[in-house]
Amino acid sequence: MRGIRGSEKNLLLLDAGDLLFKKYATPLPENDVKGATQRAYLFIESFNRMGYDALGVGDDDLSLGKDLLVEMSRKANFPFLSSNVVDEESGKLLFQPFLVKEVQGVRVGIFSLLGPETFLGPTDPRKKGLILKPPTEVAQSMVKELQSKSDFIVLLSHLGYPRDMELAQAISGIHFIVGAHTGMNLVYPPLIKDTILLQTATKGMYAGKLDLNVQNNASGFYNAATKRSLENNLRNLTARLDDKKTPEKEKAQLRKTREDAERKLKEFQGKNEFYNRILPLNEGMKEDPDMVSMIEAYKAKFPDPAKPAPH
Repeated sequence: MRGIRGSEKNLLLLDAGDLLFKKYATPLPENDVKGATQRAYLFIESFNRMGYDALGVGDDDLSLGKDLLVEMSRKANFPFLSSNVVDEESGKLLFQPFLVKEVQGVRVGIFSLLGPETFLGPTDPRKKGLILKPPTEVAQSMVKELQSKSDFIVLLSHLGYPRDMELAQAISGIHFIVGAHTGMNLVYPPLIKDTILLQTATKGMYAGKLDLNVQNNASGFYNAATKRSLENNLRNLTARLDDKKTPEKEKAQLRKTREDAERKLKEFQGKNEFYNRILPLNEGMKEDPDMVSMIEAYKAKFPDPAKPAPH
């Protein structure tokens, strides 16, 4: 889960996939299919209530087949996005390729990619009836499509973190890559060229929150945490230089270090600022009472299998 916001009332709530199902090592019995399907519908209802803006399709979302996933997408108040997953029979994209949302006067273009490498091989049943177009080629065409329609471009990536890094190196114009599949908590997100890589851990245990302070859409971003660290270092350096007890020989090195810090801070002037946080989702958070009732009804209808008694 990833929020990109301008203020408390201006939030984009996005996810890059693998929310609805898990990988199934063997085909599920009919009753288990029903249970998994009903649970996925509960997820969608909870996303509706949270006000999701878009969901990127992941490999595990296809665990019970493309037809069911298309049917489920019709129950969502937000689009399922996938820019490179094509229905083999019709030759058309299975889902909406992109979305443009306006947040506090800023147009955000969002698209999604699913990586072929996330599947277990050519015979993976989750790929049945699907063609996956090459992610890099599709990313290039999506950037070209969205540049005139948006101020910033977000990729909901289900490629995996190594592929995210490769894509950021290869293609310009993507401002944020919200990644999934690898399941890493990128507390301090890397900045590759002008692309910020974001990701949170799996299983719905965390939400990532990205605050943006946008000056203009022509400049890049810098990490507010980096700026604060440099400012703290600068204060400490100045204090040591002003201290009469500091040896002159040491002061020469301190002056050079201070000049480097001042130069780096000047590089941030006129640029946009981001601040990233990863928040644990715990039982202390407020719950929707209607969702609680629906979950309890689901558990009564589809109880967890009893664990074998210890010997």
